[in-house]
Amino acid sequence: MLYYSLNKQAPNVDFKEATIRGLAPDKGLYFPDHIPLLPEDFIKDIVSYSKEEVALQVIQPYVGDTIPAKELDEIISDTINFDFPLVKVDENKYSLELYHGPTLAFKDVGARFMSRCLGFFAKEKKEKVVVLVATSGDTGGAVANGFYDVDGVEVVILYPSGKVSSVQEKQLTTLGKNIHALEVEGNFDDCQQLVKQAFGDNELNEIVVLTSANSINVARWLPQQFYYFFAYRQWKEITPPVISVPSGNFGNICAGILAHISGLPVKHFIAGCNANDVIPSYLQAGIFEAKQAVSTLSNAMDVGNPSNFIRILEIFNNELGDLKNILTSYSISDEETISTIKQVYDQQDYLLDPHGAVAYCALQKYLEQHRGEKGIFLETAHPVKFPACVEQALNKTIDIPESIAHIMHLEKRATVMAPDYNFLKDYLLKM
Repeated sequence: MLYYSLNKQAPNVDFKEATIRGLAPDKGLYFPDHIPLLPEDFIKDIVSYSKEEVALQVIQPYVGDTIPAKELDEIISDTINFDFPLVKVDENKYSLELYHGPTLAFKDVGARFMSRCLGFFAKEKKEKVVVLVATSGDTGGAVANGFYDVDGVEVVILYPSGKVSSVQEKQLTTLGKNIHALEVEGNFDDCQQLVKQAFGDNELNEIVVLTSANSINVARWLPQQFYYFFAYRQWKEITPPVISVPSGNFGNICAGILAHISGLPVKHFIAGCNANDVIPSYLQAGIFEAKQAVSTLSNAMDVGNPSNFIRILEIFNNELGDLKNILTSYSISDEETISTIKQVYDQQDYLLDPHGAVAYCALQKYLEQHRGEKGIFLETAHPVKFPACVEQALNKTIDIPESIAHIMHLEKRATVMAPDYNFLKDYLLKM
């Protein structure tokens, strides 16, 4: 498997080089030169495979021979050594809970897989690799945890000051060692722009080996396909599901669409967005117009220019009509998010986080127009990570799980900075 740049001005590379580089030299995102088709018998008999066997079958074609079979088996086993339960919420909606990993967020899978791949590749390199990542919330904690104490790798995480939850901030600022947090006085788009500037700085890249741990990196993006296969492995209904995904940077839902193209039965995808409605507007009007991100209760989705949407367009050869046949998108307000959390808790005794609430609400809107269908929404983070929102909806406090309670008392260690690229460049050069 080779990967080409979506800007079409860089050489093709294998999985190893795509992972280490993050972005192509022409600043384009890497994309596989073909989408592998999985055997029909594998899909038909998926319940007879362990989740480790499923994950290996899905990811091996993308990795190729860059990682030996034994090491890849170990990486996969270490990546997914927790549960991914599909929980029935009501008669036609199921929740795929993706928050049972170490940082209580779906991004644990991508971060753990990438960190272990990069750790394997770093053994062969003499230079130190610097992972540079922007986060709107959960990416930072997952990357910090996944890369913590990995030899030969330093991690620099940029996050918007005051726009992540207290739990999220503690998860990305308290580890120390090779994890460095930069608190940016701005929004997520400011953080993401700084990261893009760093990758586009030829002088910096001649001195520092930079790679990204955002979902622009193929090793973060591709293993997100696992969620969808794990969901289908537990699906007991007769017809394929509609799947609703809370969407910000669109890496997760893009991986789901990739899984579908590979052979996974899915009836339709729904991108649940918050007030940052670039993609719902595009699907309706046919005009893509990036916007300044606005702050919402579902902060991990506060993205005004989703980087991974270009990969979705590539899958469909930029044909809007073909894309609309498989993808619908809704913009869900904060008011709808709060009322959905309250309604589902009161009526179904099921507690949603704000991102899961957006996906649930979007799924509900779709099913109201498509009677008789059933669907899955992705619950991407534990509700405790967003206490203010959940407590506002329910007027009650929620307990912090023992697995993360200890970090709330640890000292925050972060460097405050303006959204100034020169500051970031100097910081990276001094590492």
